[in-house]
Amino acid sequence: MTAMQTLNIVPFVSVDNMMKLVLHLGVERVLTDLAACIEADFRRWESFDKTPRVASHSALGVIELMPTSDGEMYGFKYVNGHPKNTRAGLQTVTAFGLLAEVGTGYPVLLTEMTILTALRTAAMSALAARHLAPAGATTMAMIGNGAQAEFQALAFRAICGVTHVRLYDTDPAATEKCARNLAGSGLTLTRCRSPEEAIEGAGILTTCTADKNHATILTDNMVGAGVHINAVGGDCPGKTELHRDILLRSSIFVEYPPQTRVEGEIQQLAPDHPVTELWQVITAQAKGRSGARQITLFDSVGFAIEDFSALRYIHERLKTLPFSEPLDMIADPDDPRDLYGMLLRAQARPA
Repeated sequence: MTAMQTLNIVPFVSVDNMMKLVLHLGVERVLTDLAACIEADFRRWESFDKTPRVASHSALGVIELMPTSDGEMYGFKYVNGHPKNTRAGLQTVTAFGLLAEVGTGYPVLLTEMTILTALRTAAMSALAARHLAPAGATTMAMIGNGAQAEFQALAFRAICGVTHVRLYDTDPAATEKCARNLAGSGLTLTRCRSPEEAIEGAGILTTCTADKNHATILTDNMVGAGVHINAVGGDCPGKTELHRDILLRSSIFVEYPPQTRVEGEIQQLAPDHPVTELWQVITAQAKGRSGARQITLFDSVGFAIEDFSALRYIHERLKTLPFSEPLDMIADPDDPRDLYGMLLRAQARPA
């Protein structure tokens, strides 16, 4: 068959195959690779289409589409956020994504992205911290020990050299789960009884909680000079984790301001409050950390270019790895003008 005759077959990465791919390569290698892909794409930030994600909010959660293109490839992710799902034994976040050629519009990859999003979110956090965290910081507070926590811890170990993680969650069972999963990872783990205890001696403070409301995970008096805050949980309107006064003392770094001002911690601030775009730090067009007492804050909400990078990474890995299955996804009549004839011919086939 010619290449044109097989364009209807799209590689599909199921959850099972994604797990096999990640375990085959190793979790920390995938996290490191993803950070490198994201950094490479941030270095060509201006070549991408950029738009805030398209969000459909309800009282129970949010469903979002996150599209972007670099002019050659187009990618989008479908993702939800429903914090109450865990009470019914369901995931808070689920996702899938697609990568397509701009020249033909034909998809070249369809993949689960629940696991992949957890990996790319952690890779993005650690990438930002590598540019912003205080030099030599090896201890991180991990406040919120749910589904994202282990990925964050392993990413900071692999990319930033973190060796000690101090764990806290309002649900002790979540902390025990996290500690159990990270046993044998090489990290020193400390179970803490309060956020105040968790941040003792930590140069990096990661907050990653799920409740869809204006929470105060860190108060102003808890944050001393010289730390880096990795604020992951505030990612939609009405959902924040940090007291406003912390923001006023911090140098704030964001992915895409038109999205972050609506969804991130900075929704609490004036629309013109100064922030720095992370891609400008990565390309040396703006300063990152500039002093030992500076508080740096990465107001992470997740942006479509990061998902594009993750899709691009998986597509490239599938060129040499067998962790996909063919999906007959695109109608492909012999005559592209005769789609109905294709339907009739299918009817005539023997059962």
